Amino acid sequence: MYVLLVIPVLLLVFWFNARWRKKVLKQLGDANILQNLMPTLSTALPRWKRLLFTLGLVFVLVGMANPQIGTKYEEVKREGFELMICLDVSNSMLAEDLTPNRLERAKQAISRLVDRLKNDKIGIVVFAGEAYIQLPMTVDHSAAKLFLRSIDTDVVATQGTAIGKAVELAMSSFSTNSKANKSIIVITDGENHEDDALKQAAAAVEQGIKVHTIGIGSLDGTPIPMYKRGQMLGYRKDREGNTVVTKLNETMLQQIAASGEGTYVRANNSRTGLNTLMDELEGMEREEFDSKMFTSYEDRFQYFIAVALLLLLIEVLLPSRKLKVFGGLNLFKGK
Repeated sequence: MYVLLVIPVLLLVFWFNARWRKKVLKQLGDANILQNLMPTLSTALPRWKRLLFTLGLVFVLVGMANPQIGTKYEEVKREGFELMICLDVSNSMLAEDLTPNRLERAKQAISRLVDRLKNDKIGIVVFAGEAYIQLPMTVDHSAAKLFLRSIDTDVVATQGTAIGKAVELAMSSFSTNSKANKSIIVITDGENHEDDALKQAAAAVEQGIKVHTIGIGSLDGTPIPMYKRGQMLGYRKDREGNTVVTKLNETMLQQIAASGEGTYVRANNSRTGLNTLMDELEGMEREEFDSKMFTSYEDRFQYFIAVALLLLLIEVLLPSRKLKVFGGLNLFKGK
């Protein structure tokens, strides 16, 4: 609509042009004589053409602004489930028994899971010795992928595997008044278990929340590599100088899943288990958890564009000189 400010400038140009034409005609001679010499000359037709062009331009600009007239209310309902993912970011997740390592493999799987979500909500809790919310519950799946990419083992300073704290924090992150089905997925190698995760999983069930677990890592164990600027420096060692070997604590994760009335899946290089759990979640009945009223408007740009085209067509077809040709005119008529 700001482009309409060009209209006064255009009118000013037309006014100066008209004055210039009038001045030039006066220099040629008397107006009555010029009228006889140029019978097709018209001062009214150019004015009409300028008026039609200006109005046509106004209607074009207004049409491009897409006026919307007339309102109607539309209710949009969201149906889905709520999912909190608790991702282990302890140093043991850097082990490379899964390609490229446990943590990156888990992040890739979560990213693919996000692609499968519809109107479902998702949130992410990261944990090691402590647990923190990385992504609050949201339906913005693009934001979920953005936050996921920033996760590494440095986001939690305290080392360990506090699964119970992660489950407890995830429980408090669900929408309080939502009727949607709620689930927690814990992705971890289960090592250095420090708190009562079984108790927290049982508490989640009491609130109608299922707790699933995915074990990521090998049962045989593998050392934890150390990198600096992309160069491998060696393997992590304990205080006695022994190489630290990390193993999947599968028994613990199975017990947590059983206590949380969920499913345990072990990840490997061919599958991570998230798709298996996602199939189970999609089998659940999606419930309405949100309803919003949207005001929509009917577009009316086509009427303005139609009028503009009509005005511009008339302006093009309208001649700038009189159509009547005076036949037999004596140009040198006198007394």
